[in-house]
Amino acid sequence: MEIVNGWKRIIDEEKEKEYFQELKKFLLDEYSKYKVYPRKGEIFKALELTDFKDVKVVILGQDPYHQPFQAHGLCFSVNKGVRVPPSLVNIYKEIVSDVGGKIPSHGNLTKWAKEGVLLLNTIMSVRDSSPMSHSNKGWEVFTDRLIKELNDDNNSKVFMLWGAPSRKKKALITNPNHLVLEASHPSPLSVYNGFFGCKHFSKANEFLKSKNREVIDWQID
Repeated sequence: MEIVNGWKRIIDEEKEKEYFQELKKFLLDEYSKYKVYPRKGEIFKALELTDFKDVKVVILGQDPYHQPFQAHGLCFSVNKGVRVPPSLVNIYKEIVSDVGGKIPSHGNLTKWAKEGVLLLNTIMSVRDSSPMSHSNKGWEVFTDRLIKELNDDNNSKVFMLWGAPSRKKKALITNPNHLVLEASHPSPLSVYNGFFGCKHFSKANEFLKSKNREVIDWQID
């Protein structure tokens, strides 16, 4: 996928670097030998749907869903018709508890992406049934660059860091214009250790409003 929006300069710069050339070779080999998610044309979907200048909230995932039909380029999101994963069910429950509304009937988060929520996995591809199989291949370097660029941009934004891997990225977010919100991962394994009751969605909108930026409508349906 060729990105033609505000991310283009950053992507073009990274593509010239040795690590990205090695990542590209790795991905070509992986896609030729195995089932890999998301589809090639959807790897950069988060960047395609949420232009750099429009980013208001950043939600960081780890790597894509690794079962068939799930991953489509946006962290925590699945296409309509696919069973809503447990972590996203818990996200929906926290939203309803925090800002009201109702539990959506599907798990497609494209609406958020179009409103300025960057749904970014720090590792942007995965082999079928093999979580973290594409770690340490170069994606982390690439997405760290994206996070640093977002940090350096003075348009105020909210970074939601859920779970230990995501929270490690806090060190990259040094600009006082931004708000960093941390909680445990919404996975059923850890959701009661601080995700439920975190109120990140109302806190994000309060912050955006205080900075004269449009708030996010968290209701999907």
